[in-house]
Amino acid sequence: MLSRIDLRDQDLSARELLDVVPRADVNVGDALEVVEPIIEDVRVRGAEALRELGERFDRVVPEHLRVPEEALTEALATLDPAVRDGLEEAIDRVGRFHRATVPPPVDVELAPGAVVSQRWVPVGRVGLYVPGGLAVYPSSVVMNVVTAQAAGVPSIAVTSPPQREFGGLPHPTILAACALLGVTEVYAVGGAQAIAMLAHGVEDLCDPVDVITGPGNVYVAAAKRAVNGLVGIDSEAGPTEIAVIADSTATPRWVAADLLSQAEHDPMAGSVLITDSPELAEAVERELGDLADATKHLARTKEALTGRQSAVILTSGIDQSIAVADAYGAEHLEIHTAAPRAVAARIRNAGAIFVGEHSPVPLGDYLAGSNHVLPTGGTARFASGLGVTAFLKAVSFIDYSAEALAQVGEKVVALAEAEDLPAHGEAIKARLTD
Repeated sequence: MLSRIDLRDQDLSARELLDVVPRADVNVGDALEVVEPIIEDVRVRGAEALRELGERFDRVVPEHLRVPEEALTEALATLDPAVRDGLEEAIDRVGRFHRATVPPPVDVELAPGAVVSQRWVPVGRVGLYVPGGLAVYPSSVVMNVVTAQAAGVPSIAVTSPPQREFGGLPHPTILAACALLGVTEVYAVGGAQAIAMLAHGVEDLCDPVDVITGPGNVYVAAAKRAVNGLVGIDSEAGPTEIAVIADSTATPRWVAADLLSQAEHDPMAGSVLITDSPELAEAVERELGDLADATKHLARTKEALTGRQSAVILTSGIDQSIAVADAYGAEHLEIHTAAPRAVAARIRNAGAIFVGEHSPVPLGDYLAGSNHVLPTGGTARFASGLGVTAFLKAVSFIDYSAEALAQVGEKVVALAEAEDLPAHGEAIKARLTD
């Protein structure tokens, strides 16, 4: 089912490995041509454009673009108790972890009377996108909202595509998760038009935000790229992906189950096994075939597993496996080896690392405590997963006394004159002579 890439006895450079690892064929740049007119239409025509675009893309005209509060209340009241219990556990764990990651303030006295401080200040308003389509993602509500709340953001808006079967409202489980978190500003708007609404604002409906976060399809990613700079964004999240580094000690059925777990998300999802054991690879493929045949979402799962973005990569040993994993830069990287912590400590590029056989990706998708909004498509080489700092700004405070300024004033003047900015120097001299 999975294609094979055999790297044994090959000494490939980092550059060559980047060319070898499998990737989904996703071009956000091409999608920009589609989304830019949509963004402009929403900017100019506002709510009227949102309704027309909802009918065009979601096949429904929402009666209410902003979800009435009574719909949120009803969704929570009718939520399956087992699902509510799971969401509450996720909210607790994700909240405790993310509150602990808020950077502390820093005060540094560089000299007597010369103090420079840094404070992390939350942005004023955020827009959080929760995808619809092939699946329902109340977990994305948790990951985005709880993180923004942990950062101290005072104004939070959530948007999710309208659903025909629910009268033009987002899925009730999405609404229930919002209600559980105390979010009352929720919109039945999806796709690029939702990103446009959040970035530009819509008169008498939605105020513009400062930051937009949340996963979505390639058109959502393209829309986020288009508005980046007008607002902040977290990332351009693409199709989900999992890589598993495994050796001969791994349990084949567990590895197969984990590869399958991400394949069911999307036909373009990537599932990659990196192993130095051909015997394990054979065993995993046998298990994967059995599991895939029994899965609910057989069509899209098989399309994902047989696509160019999924493969078994055979390596000559753990060192090459680690090199391949770093070149791939997986959104989710599992370590199924004899010494998983030691291997994990050597990994440089991954959105999140799941250490050992009892830390599977689905745990992180829901309630491990970490965030499941993670960099994809190899961007883990330079990007991080969603965290509180996506909603925080580092602001410096400079507090010098007259004596502290006098100590370095002539040095500032010398540097200003070296840069041919005499007025800079004069601003210092005025204080040194007065």
